[in-house]
Amino acid sequence: MKETEWNLQDKYVLITGATNGIGQAAAKALAARGANIGIIARNQGRAEAISKLLKIQTSKPIKVDIFIADLSSQRSIRRVAQQILERCPQIDILVNNAGALFDTLQKTEEGVEMTWALNHLAPFLLTSLLLDRLKESDSARVINTSSHGHKMVKNGFDFDNINGEHLYTGVKKFMGGPTLRYAQTKLATILFTSELERRLEGTNISVHCFDPGLVATNFNQNNGRMAKATMAVMKLFSRTPEEGADTLIWLAEMKDVSWLNGKYCADRQLKEPTKVATDRKLATRLWKISEEQVGLSLK
Repeated sequence: MKETEWNLQDKYVLITGATNGIGQAAAKALAARGANIGIIARNQGRAEAISKLLKIQTSKPIKVDIFIADLSSQRSIRRVAQQILERCPQIDILVNNAGALFDTLQKTEEGVEMTWALNHLAPFLLTSLLLDRLKESDSARVINTSSHGHKMVKNGFDFDNINGEHLYTGVKKFMGGPTLRYAQTKLATILFTSELERRLEGTNISVHCFDPGLVATNFNQNNGRMAKATMAVMKLFSRTPEEGADTLIWLAEMKDVSWLNGKYCADRQLKEPTKVATDRKLATRLWKISEEQVGLSLK
C-alpha cells in the first residue's frame, strides 16, 4: 500500500446505488481493498447477486450487508437508517450514489417530485440520520455523486416552486425541462456538500462530491424507448462504470483529503464548479428548505 493511501482494510463502507453502474464498480473496488460493504438497494435479488460477487472476488473474507429501501420514500429512508444503526456499530464511509432522471412528473408518497426526492432529499436525509454513527469513527467520509450537468443551471432554484412542476409541462418540458430538473439536483448535491462541510467543521467527518463524467450505465432506462435509444448512442462515447467510479475510489482511499473537504472533484483533481454552485447564501437557504421538506432540523 502506498504511503498516500488510507488503509481501507476492515473499514465499513455504506453505498447507495451499488447494484449496477458506478456504485457497483465502486463496491467491487473497495471490497477488493478489504473494506466491508453495506449495500442499500431497492431490489433484493440484485443486492444478493452483488453481495455474492463481492465475496467471491476478494481473497480475504469481508462482510457484506444488504439493506432494502426505496430511497424516494422518506418513510423508507427512516426505516432503513434505523436498521443500519442497529446492525452497524461502525460506518467509516457513506457513499450517496443512487440517482435517476424522471421524464414525466411523478411524486413520492410525501408529495415530492421524484427526481428531487431521490437525487437530493434522499442523501440529505440519510446522511443526517447517520451522522452520529459516522462521528464515532476515528475518521469518516461522506462522498456524494454529482455531475457536470449542474452547469445547465444558471440561476439556482425557484424556491416558490421547489417541486418543479412547471418543468414538466408544455414548452418547458419540450425544451428539456426534466433534464434541467436533473441538473438542479446535481447542483443541489454540490451545495449540500459544501454546507454540510461547514456545519461539520471541527469534527472527524470530511465531505466530498465528484463528477464521474458521462458513463455507460443503465441510467435513464426508465423513461421509455426514446430515452433508451438516446442512451444507447451515448454509450458509444461514454466511460466504463469503472472509469466513472475512479474519482470516488480516489476520494475513499486517499490518506489526506483535508484539502478536498467540501469540494467538487473530477478526474482525480479538484475542480471549480459554476459560480452559482459556490453561492453560500444559496447553500444555506437550500439547507433550510431541505430540512423543512424532510421534517428534520440539524444544528
